[in-house]
Amino acid sequence: MQTLTLTLLQTATHWHDPARNRAHFETLLDQVPSASQLVVLPEMFSTGFTMDSATVAEPMDGATVNWMLEQAQQRQKVLCGSLVIKEQGQFFNRMLWVQPNGEMQIYDKGHLFRMAGEDEHYSEGTRRVVVDFQGWRICLSVCYDLRFPVWLRNDQKYDLLLCVANWPEARRDIWQTLLRARAVENQAFCAGVNIIGTDGAGVVYGGGSAVYHGDGKVLVDPEEHLSKQRIITQTLDLAELDTIRSSFPVALDADAFALK
Repeated sequence: MQTLTLTLLQTATHWHDPARNRAHFETLLDQVPSASQLVVLPEMFSTGFTMDSATVAEPMDGATVNWMLEQAQQRQKVLCGSLVIKEQGQFFNRMLWVQPNGEMQIYDKGHLFRMAGEDEHYSEGTRRVVVDFQGWRICLSVCYDLRFPVWLRNDQKYDLLLCVANWPEARRDIWQTLLRARAVENQAFCAGVNIIGTDGAGVVYGGGSAVYHGDGKVLVDPEEHLSKQRIITQTLDLAELDTIRSSFPVALDADAFALK
């Protein structure tokens, strides 16, 4: 598949209220264009960015995971986003990639935001995940991961970096800078979805969801999506990446390294 059409759902979430969030996102899904193949929900879309993991966590066969499976099948679109999962006595900020046929891949957030105490309430993921989807290679990431270029180093293994986030308004410029930097240095499309509003912990979020081209060109301008609910749809063309990579092959001069 040469092109990929994705939709980012930028909205406020309801604190610690999975049922209400599921209902809210269902109304947004009703408005997603039929041409969209992939719908991206924010980080912890069912609860807000909470450290009360023991209270809000769901199992992998719980209501929200089943809801994602049902919505993906019903709408014939891939659905992805992160939520709080309890598994084998541990809590994870887990990003799910759910396909219409029921197949699922998971990515557990690799970098836990210690400034909010996330590292005290969740277990970190230990592996990077790149999913294959109709000829596209898509790297999954969650919020704070965006600050770590070694973790997200492309080494020619992905075409699109997805980042789901609860990124505070106070650091809006950093969000925009890092999304663009990850796109340029990896010669890959980069799409980030953020929330808006004030959460139950009193943190203010300004949205600014965005999509950048592999050459740094702005495809979806974050400044046009500040502090407002938005359903943002963008079509990406793989041939454009191929042109950039062949005409300006910086990957050939990249330093060799391996993650432990």
